[in-house]
Amino acid sequence: MHAPITPIEYRLTIEPDLERFTFMGRMTLAANAREPILTVTLDCVELAIRQCRLQGNDPDENHIDCPFSQDQASESLIIHLPETLSGPFQLIVDYSGKINDHMTGFYRSRINADQPPDHIAVTQFQESDARRAFPCLDHPSQKAIFRVAMVIVNHLTAISNTDIQEITERADGRQQVTFNPTPKMSTYLLFFGVGPFEIHVDTVDKRVRAVCLPGMGSQTAFGREFARKALAYGEAYYAIAYPLTKMDLIAVPDFAFGAMENWGAITFRENLLLNVSGTTSREALGRICEVIAHEITHQWFGNLVTPEAWKYLWLNESFATYFGYHMVDHHYPEWEVWHQFIRSQTETALARDALNETFAIEMPGDAQVAITTSTAPIIYSKGGSILRQLEAWIGPDHFKAGLRRYLTDFAYGVAASNHLWESLTAASGMPVDGLMRNWVTQPGFPMITAARIDNTLTLTQARFTCLPNDAVQTWLVPITISTYSRDGSAHRQTVLLESQQIQVSLPPDTMAYKLNPDQTGFYHVCYKDEDNLQRLFAMANSRQLPPVDRWGLQNDLFALVKAGHAPMGAFLDMAESFRGDPAYLPLSSLDNHLFEAFLVLRGTLRSRTAQTAETLMNTALDAIGCLPGPGESQTTAMLRDQILVHGALIGNPKVLDSLTDQFNAFLKGATIPPDVFRGVMTAGAILAGRPALKAMLQRFESSRAEHERMTLAAALGCFSQWPLLEEALSFTLEKMPDRIRFVPLVSAAGNPAATDRLWPWFETNFQHLEHMHTLLFERVVAAFVPGPGLHDPDRTSAFCRHLKRKNPRLKDVLALSLERLEVNSRFRQHAHDPLAG
Repeated sequence: MHAPITPIEYRLTIEPDLERFTFMGRMTLAANAREPILTVTLDCVELAIRQCRLQGNDPDENHIDCPFSQDQASESLIIHLPETLSGPFQLIVDYSGKINDHMTGFYRSRINADQPPDHIAVTQFQESDARRAFPCLDHPSQKAIFRVAMVIVNHLTAISNTDIQEITERADGRQQVTFNPTPKMSTYLLFFGVGPFEIHVDTVDKRVRAVCLPGMGSQTAFGREFARKALAYGEAYYAIAYPLTKMDLIAVPDFAFGAMENWGAITFRENLLLNVSGTTSREALGRICEVIAHEITHQWFGNLVTPEAWKYLWLNESFATYFGYHMVDHHYPEWEVWHQFIRSQTETALARDALNETFAIEMPGDAQVAITTSTAPIIYSKGGSILRQLEAWIGPDHFKAGLRRYLTDFAYGVAASNHLWESLTAASGMPVDGLMRNWVTQPGFPMITAARIDNTLTLTQARFTCLPNDAVQTWLVPITISTYSRDGSAHRQTVLLESQQIQVSLPPDTMAYKLNPDQTGFYHVCYKDEDNLQRLFAMANSRQLPPVDRWGLQNDLFALVKAGHAPMGAFLDMAESFRGDPAYLPLSSLDNHLFEAFLVLRGTLRSRTAQTAETLMNTALDAIGCLPGPGESQTTAMLRDQILVHGALIGNPKVLDSLTDQFNAFLKGATIPPDVFRGVMTAGAILAGRPALKAMLQRFESSRAEHERMTLAAALGCFSQWPLLEEALSFTLEKMPDRIRFVPLVSAAGNPAATDRLWPWFETNFQHLEHMHTLLFERVVAAFVPGPGLHDPDRTSAFCRHLKRKNPRLKDVLALSLERLEVNSRFRQHAHDPLAG
């Protein structure tokens, strides 16, 4: 545990050497001892400590050397003081470290440069990696002011959280770049970096700057413009001005995460910031906006008000996820952003949280929470979806007022979940505290079963899981019911389900009813009234139900199928209701469910699934075309892209014929429209053989656009001939950068032509794979175990049990993946034998 001290200010001087990949550092900590102390314990790992000194009260006094020791196991530096002290004091620590290549701490990233250096150096500290760059109190509650200086060679540029205060020339020919002090903030938000950067300032809001490598300035214009809009939206919505004088958007070639919200110095993967003309797709442009908005939201949720412990990480990430879409929708309402939110966030969260092996949004006790493949869908996607449910229940005005109160009351400080609930309760006058505590502190979500007798509707809740679970849980569930009369009129009523069951009176002339209109509620619905369900399918077929409700019908039914509560044949019959559906949300989701089932099922049911998908998607392609059209919507482009990729993998002749012509044109040097490039490369991998592999590898190695490299990487996992796929995977392991290596591997795990061979390959090459960045390696494990591992579940389970003993840090992703394996195994069994299980 840390000594009872409060950090006040850090002064850091960092001297990076981009030739030897080392750095020298001096950290001066001004702190206050709240009680008498004899030692100071700081977080510290992978640093060589040279000297620790206590600075006297008089600056002219000699500093007093202090003995110290390091404990690598606890990642601690223990400094022994010369005597007991309390109150204000200052420590000076001189140290050195390595600029690593692990995409964490202070690390290096390779660049294409005409002259040295051939790397930049940047930091990535969340959650607890500031200690890899300087000794500190590395906990979100330990906020302090930071004064950073960097000593660099003259032709390079240094970047940190704040503007430059001064630049001084040194006798050795280097410069010392000193930055203005930061606001009071947590260690994980500190940033410093050095390289041959260009800085491009927005012409309207000069606080907004893009930082990139030479020659990429024009590619930052789209991101800069949207960042300016998102920053203005945040200041207006939260009614709190952004407190820094600059907000940098920094493109980093090697980056493990999507982006990082360092205060005033936000870092991004290049493909999530740079818009490359002729290469970046419409979908990718939307993703750029969403990620920028996510990180700008963090400037308030996380940076201004920080969780007092990592167990409250959802206060950062759930809000950033939700407002990432809020901000984009405000500026681009024609993009159908909330439909994209439901598809990418709510649908993902429902599927993840339907496992027994899940988490509460807020972890119980003092559990340490980290962003992993296992936790991210809960903290980000479920948390964001619960906020959408909450805003729909209390209303947008109360929601906004409560958030403003929360941010104002805890600005520059730390907060816990109850502080947010109390602010929202005070603003709305509604029992937000009880409802949010109920949803945030327990795992899972309910299935609401609806049974009608005459004009009485009985609603019953029970936890929904794909595998058996006898947990007795209840939620406070705001339930809205739409009722449809024979005269065509519709009515809504809302009830709060506070116990296991409630009865609701329906209007006497109710012909049909639907729970969860607009799909703001986070739950599945099971209709016991078959006649009502068939009427809803008919209303979906005639488009009387809006797209979001059509999505809800089929998504709920597919969940019931996977859990063994409904036959796959019923889902395929229902799918006919969506033939000719023009809407992105229901059709995109339906296509995804059919493709998932195609990968799992076997025999005649698999063939029927493929035929259903082919019929539905060919009808869609007849309407929207296989190539982009002028003036089409963003979601049309997104839907086509998905249909083409899945159609190619399933073997849809219409899709393959169209895409093969495009791929042959690509081989001859033609430019492929960005919105179909992924589908064209996928088809090439399936049909074009070795010439396709050669062409795609050459394009991958020569391309300077990260978006294109990632698209090509995904296609490399789609080769239908095993020798070519094996060659592509060998290239992946040997030559592909770590930041991208997971892409073809995850893609291969969903390649129906290779799933039977991939698990032995995974075991054989495991020693190469496990050296990947932990988060990216977890994605590979989560794709391989329930997918290719389904070929021999017993063998897969035995390997995973051995892996868990060998590497305990993988226990969560292995538990997640093994349960998905069992879900898929049971799905395959009961889909073919409805009486099984």
